[in-house]
Amino acid sequence: MALKLWASSTANALKLSNGRARATFSISRSFSSVLDGLKYSSSHEWIKDEGSVATIGITDHAQGHLGEVVFVELPESGSSVSKGSGFGAVESVKATSDVNSPISGEVVEVNKKLTETPGLINSSPYEEGWMIKVKPSNPTELDSLLGPAEYTKFCEEEDAHH
Repeated sequence: MALKLWASSTANALKLSNGRARATFSISRSFSSVLDGLKYSSSHEWIKDEGSVATIGITDHAQGHLGEVVFVELPESGSSVSKGSGFGAVESVKATSDVNSPISGEVVEVNKKLTETPGLINSSPYEEGWMIKVKPSNPTELDSLLGPAEYTKFCEEEDAHH
C-alpha cells in the first residue's frame, strides 16, 4: 500500500497521467565521454589544436573521479607553460589535483568564468569548463599525445586497476 501511495504521489508531483511515465535510459560505459577531434594526455588533460592557439582543460574522466569541483587555480595570461609541468590546480570536495600542460607555450587566455563558477568543469568539461588557451612553442609536441581511441583504452585499463 505504501509503495502504491508513494508512486501515486510521485506521479502527481511530476504531473504524470495514469501514474505512468515514459523514461529513456542510456547505457553508460565504465568511463566518461571522450570527444573526437581532441588529443589527450595520460594525466587526463585534453587539448584542442586550433592552429595558432590550443585550448586545454581536464577530461570528463578526470572530473568524474574528482567529484564536485569547488575551486580552480589558473595561471596569468602571458605566463609560460611546459609540456608535462603543472600550470594550475583543481580542488574538489575529495582532493586537490595539479593540472599539467600537454604542450609548451605561452598562455594567451584564461577562462575567468571558472573563478566564479568552478563547477563548469563538472557540467561542461569540454566546452564551458576549458581552462587555458596556449600559443604552442613546439606544435610537434601534439604528436606524442593520445587520440580518442587510445585515451579511451588508457582509461579503461586504469579503471580496471583501481
